[in-house]
Amino acid sequence: QLQLVESGGGLVQPGGSLRLSCTVSGFSLDSWTIAWFRQAPGKERVGVACTNSYGTNILYSEAVKGRFTLSRARYENTVYLQMDRLKPEDTAVYYCAATYRGDGLEPDLYPHWGQGTQVTVSS
Repeated sequence: QLQLVESGGGLVQPGGSLRLSCTVSGFSLDSWTIAWFRQAPGKERVGVACTNSYGTNILYSEAVKGRFTLSRARYENTVYLQMDRLKPEDTAVYYCAATYRGDGLEPDLYPHWGQGTQVTVSS
């Protein structure tokens, strides 16, 4: 059974850092595109970053480029999202998702989702 589990969310002050984890089971990271999305209250779910199969291409949204770093730990079957210089507008529920069909930051590409982890940036 294909499963994605996020962890690492929490409360952090502006300018701080968090590292989110997405651990997958039931499939290998090598063959799937994994993405991070976020959804703030009252807003649509938007793409943050994605890595294609084998991690040869990583995309970031303009909102997080230069502050967030996505990485893959192949033997841990885990994808990480390192978030630095966090801002209040980064506050959202963060989801990881998987697709076998190409890559990109459009939610409709991804049929498999985790349950989400809350990130709150506030002083």
